[in-house]
Amino acid sequence: MEKIRKGDDVVVITGRDKGKRGSVLSRVDETHLLVEGVNTVKKHQRPNPMKGQTGGIVEKTMPIDQSNVMMFNPVTGKGDRIGIKTLEDGKKVRFFKSNGELVKA
Repeated sequence: MEKIRKGDDVVVITGRDKGKRGSVLSRVDETHLLVEGVNTVKKHQRPNPMKGQTGGIVEKTMPIDQSNVMMFNPVTGKGDRIGIKTLEDGKKVRFFKSNGELVKA
């Protein structure tokens, strides 16, 4: 079970974008995430008339390692660690380590 999933609100804890908050757009692979508004780069793009693309400088979101982000806890207003526990009915749920509240999916 993944601790950070698509649609979760996260806070960047290290690097150039430290302190920025955004939602996870997708998981690139096991350890990398695309986060909205984080780790954006400028890419020089050549025009391609066959695809209808114009040339110029384009903003692009690049993947960030999941170790560099923490889940945002709305109760505390900070980043928080995530744990996984099994309920009595056998269902696995995620919870915040600081206050034990369940993560809203």
